[in-house]
Amino acid sequence: MDTQKNSSFIFSVLVLFFILFRSTFSLLDHGSQGHSLSKLFLFGDSYLDTGNNNFTVRCWKFPYGIAVPGVPTGRYSDGLIFTDFLASFMGIDSPLPYTQWINLSKSRVAIGMNFAHGGTGVFDTWMKEGNMTTQINSFKQYIADGVYNQRDLDESIAVVSNAGNDYTQYYAGNRGTHEGYPAFVAKVIDQLELNLREIKQTGVKKVVMLTMQPLGCLPNKAKTLSYEKCDKPLNNDTIFHNMLLQKAVQRLNSETTDSPFHILDLYGAFMSVINKQGGGADYSGIDKTGSAPLLKPCCTPTAKKALCGSVDANGVKLYTLCENPNDSLFWDLYHPTQSGWQEIFTSLTPSFDEVMQYNSQLNIYPRRPSASVATS
Repeated sequence: MDTQKNSSFIFSVLVLFFILFRSTFSLLDHGSQGHSLSKLFLFGDSYLDTGNNNFTVRCWKFPYGIAVPGVPTGRYSDGLIFTDFLASFMGIDSPLPYTQWINLSKSRVAIGMNFAHGGTGVFDTWMKEGNMTTQINSFKQYIADGVYNQRDLDESIAVVSNAGNDYTQYYAGNRGTHEGYPAFVAKVIDQLELNLREIKQTGVKKVVMLTMQPLGCLPNKAKTLSYEKCDKPLNNDTIFHNMLLQKAVQRLNSETTDSPFHILDLYGAFMSVINKQGGGADYSGIDKTGSAPLLKPCCTPTAKKALCGSVDANGVKLYTLCENPNDSLFWDLYHPTQSGWQEIFTSLTPSFDEVMQYNSQLNIYPRRPSASVATS
C-alpha cells in the first residue's frame, strides 16, 4: 500500500512538474524549433540526470527543487538543470527519465529519453547501478524493442556528461595517488571513447560530449580556500582530462566522413561565468554584488561530512540556505543553481546552435567555443 501511495505521489508531482515546465520553457524559448534534430538522448551523471536515481537519494528530498516546481524532482539543483535548458533550446520538453517511462504514454517518448544517473561514471562508482555502459545498453534495448526506429534515430542527438565521479571514486574509494592519476585518466578516456562510439553505432545522428567542468572551482574544493579561489592544480588536472577527450573525439571523427562527434566546452563556460561574475579573468574574492564569496553554495553544510539536505538524528538541519538562490552560482557543493545553469548554458548557446545546424554535406565544422578548454 505504501509503495502504491508513493508511486501515486511521485506521478502527481511529475504531472505538476511538466505543467509548470511548459510555462517556464515558454520564457526560455530561443526559437530553435526549426531544427531537424527533434529528439534528445542523454547519458552520464547528475549534470544531466532529471530523476533516474531512486527516491532515497538526496536529490529527491528538501531543499532540492525549491525553485521549480517547489518540490524535489530528482534534479541536483534548486530547479532546472543543464538538460532542461538544452531541451528548451531545441524547442522540445525535457526528455523524461527512463526509469519513469513505464508510467507514461508513448507520446512522451517522441522527444527522446534521459538515461543519465547522478553519481555514476564510465566505471562503477559508489552508485553501483547505471554506469554509462549500463545506460547505453538500456537505450539499445529500447531500440531492439521497437520503441525507437531508424527514422527516430536519424532525427536525434545524444548528449553525454562525464563530470568527474570516476575521479572521486579513484581518490576516495580506491585510494588512488596523484602519481597514478594520468594513467587513470587515460583509462577513463579510453572507456569514454568506446562509449561514444557505441552510442553512434545505434544510429544516432550526432553525439555531443561535454568537457569536464573546472573541478577546482566547485565549492567542495573551494571551501578550503574560503570559497574565494579555485584550486588551480585540480583545474590543471581537469584540463589534462579535457585535452585527452578532445583527441579521442578527433580520433572518432577520423573514422567517419561526416564528423558526427562534437564537443561542448563546459569547462570554458563555467570559467566564463565565474570570471564575468567575479570581475575578471584573475577572479579572486567576493563577487560583484559584494555579498558573499562567488564560489560559496546557496545550500551550505554546517557539519563535517554533512551535505545539502542533511539532518541529524533529531531532524535538525545540518545546512543553511541562502536568502535568494538566484544570486548564487552554485546550489550545493558540486552543482549549479537553476540561475547558474542558465548563465552557463547561455555561454554555450552559440556553440550548440552550430552543432544543431552543422551541414555535413558541405563539410562545415562548428567554430571552436570562444572559451578555450585551456582556460585556467
